[in-house]
Order: sequence, then C-alpha cells, then structure tokens
Amino acid sequence: MINFETFFKVSYGLYMVSSKFQDTKAGYIANTVFQVTANPPKFGISCNKDNFTSEIMKKSGAFAFSVLGEQASTGLIGDFGYRSGKEIDKFRGVNYFIGETGSPIVTDSCVAWFDCKITDTFDVGTHLLFIGEAIASDLINLDIKPLTYNYYREVMKGFSPKNAPTYVEKSQIKGEILQKVFENELWQCQLCHYTYESEKGDPISGIEPGTKFEDLPDDWTCPICGADKSLFERD
Repeated sequence: MINFETFFKVSYGLYMVSSKFQDTKAGYIANTVFQVTANPPKFGISCNKDNFTSEIMKKSGAFAFSVLGEQASTGLIGDFGYRSGKEIDKFRGVNYFIGETGSPIVTDSCVAWFDCKITDTFDVGTHLLFIGEAIASDLINLDIKPLTYNYYREVMKGFSPKNAPTYVEKSQIKGEILQKVFENELWQCQLCHYTYESEKGDPISGIEPGTKFEDLPDDWTCPICGADKSLFERD
C-alpha cells in the first residue's frame, strides 16, 4: 500500500527550466532537477509530455535551469508554474539572457544558473526524462537561500501543479499531514491550489494573522499565482 504522506519527505529544490527553438521561448517551474554525473557534469530534469516546454526542448536539444531563491517572486512562480506558454508570453517583463546553447536563462529571483545541451532523452510514461551536460554555469546572488519544495509548501502554502511529477490528489493525503495542511485553511485558489488561512494571514503580502478572507483588500491577489479573490472558494 502506498502512503502518500511519505512522498513529502523526499527533498527537492525549485528551479526555473527554460529552452528556445527558433523564435519561441518556453519555461516552467520544476522540482525534479538533479545532478547525474560529475565528469562530465550532467543533470536530469523531468518534464510532462503535455508541457509546452517539453516540445521546445525536444526540438532545440538544449535547456537551461536557474535555482530559485526563497524570496522568489510569486508572480514569476505563478506564470511559469501554473500558466501555459501557448497562452501567454512568460518572459515578458522578466530579466534573462541567452546562453551558449541558445536557451533563455532567467536571472530574476534566482541564486545560480546552468546551461545544458541534451545528451539523452528517456520516455518514462507521463513524463520525459532529459539528461543534459552543463557547458556553462554561474552564480547570481549569494545573499539569498535556495528555495526548497518544503519551504514552498510549508511557508508559502504552495502545491504542485497537476503536470508536476510530485502532484498528489488531496483525497490521497491522509493522517496528520492532511489535518495540518487543510483543517484550518478556509479559502483555496482554484488556479494553483494555494489556501488562505485566516489564522496565519498572508505574510508574503503583509496581511496580519487573524485577518478574515472577506476583510482582505479588494486588490489582494493570490501570493503564488496572482489570481484575484474571485478565483478563491471556501475550502
């Protein structure tokens, strides 16, 4: 029997993965970026076959990824993590440069970056596993800590989008974690599943603990994806 609470004990970081083919740029937020070998330095990433970026990476033969920091812009996470590049220009208003592979490398809210050429691709069912050799990398900001998936869940109250390898249906989460995560949370964003808890408020947006949802400012938006209050439903 699978206990899905165990899945949240596996450590992850959060990364901005990007690629470019001809004039088309694509990118998404990933938590499955891992080093495969040291010499030569290779990294693996997992991307859902339905993701627009997956198609661009197959065509370009390259990808880049940036390590997100704890103070990462929620608007950045919202656009790259929960919206499709087929519908919006995710890179509009975002600072980036073009790496040696031709991939756009995002520098906003990031700690470091890697530019990789794809050496192997494996079909693993719903996802494609891309292996890339790093041909360039550098540091961006040493003053901020890398954003971990645990911090994203526990502090920012964010959850994996449906195409993510770590996505788990709420109905499959049981026991104390279910109670801890959902019991006191009153209003949930229907776009990214962030849940506003009145007891804790929204420290990211400066909302004091104890503030009821109906007392939030009219211009308050989801701190994860930027959705307005109309997209929240009582949990």
